Amino acid sequence: MSLISLLTRRQFTHLTTHHRFSSKATIPKITIPKATQTLFKMPLETKATITTFGGKLYKLSHPSTTTGTPMNLNLFVPPSALSNNKSTPAPVLIYLSGLTCSPENCSEKGFFQHRASQLGLAIVYPDTSPRGLNIPGQNDSWDFGEAAGFYLDATAEPWKDNYKMESYITSELPEVLFDDPEYGKYLDRSRVSITGHSMGGHGALTLYLKHQEKYKSVSAFAPIANPTKCPWGEKAFKGYLAGGVDEGKKHDAVELLRSGIWKGGDLKALVDVGTGDNFYKNGQLLPENLEEVVKEKGLEGVKVRYHEGYDHSYYFMSSFSGEHVEHAAKHLGLL
Repeated sequence: MSLISLLTRRQFTHLTTHHRFSSKATIPKITIPKATQTLFKMPLETKATITTFGGKLYKLSHPSTTTGTPMNLNLFVPPSALSNNKSTPAPVLIYLSGLTCSPENCSEKGFFQHRASQLGLAIVYPDTSPRGLNIPGQNDSWDFGEAAGFYLDATAEPWKDNYKMESYITSELPEVLFDDPEYGKYLDRSRVSITGHSMGGHGALTLYLKHQEKYKSVSAFAPIANPTKCPWGEKAFKGYLAGGVDEGKKHDAVELLRSGIWKGGDLKALVDVGTGDNFYKNGQLLPENLEEVVKEKGLEGVKVRYHEGYDHSYYFMSSFSGEHVEHAAKHLGLL
């Protein structure tokens, strides 16, 4: 590690660990100077390296200037990109996790790496929110706050300074990865797709629709497809957004499609839902509303599949993860 990197990491750690607050404290806004932000663009820190399906799974961390916290992620690099002889940078599939999850869950239980290794596809597993901020209320419930960032940029206090997961996923994370001196060489920044599960399926769909220039395709497992109409989404939007549920329409796949945001022809979207999913049965997911707006707007390229008896778990996801990898691979030029 360089001297600049060491000093910068210490500087960042001071900012993020020496400002701890009681539950009744007012959290001051920490402003990081532009020059210091530039120094923060240091190499990713490698926490672990694991051999899997002929490739490597790297557990990584970096200080984020977007969230103001350290952020963890896992990166799977297929063997085709690691080869010493004529290695080829791999296209990238970003996987967004659901409520309560970290980068570990899907990389351990989703079985994406098996098919990705065969096809030469890299997988990125980001975290679901900033962590360790001691914001009052951030750990009071499992479906709001830490590990439940909903892949939006908060506009309400006290969340707006740190809970900026849309900016993190679409801007800072790719910059950090693709420009990293160690890992950037393995990745093809011009070919990226996105997928996700549950809250992450919501994130994948909405970020794909709002940042159409960044992604070649989208898929989702049991997504929260119409969050302004379900309890999970209403709770998140009322908490994170100054404009509440009405502002939440900007972060709702159904409402975005209804607004006419999609101009790209074939949507290149695959959605899978299990009929045994209790969250589907209880109206948290609402994939039927997604199907309805697609029909209403005359859109093409959206395949919604219902799988008899499957639930919301990784048993469901791992059963179809290979097909989602293939969906991305097709649109990334690997099939």
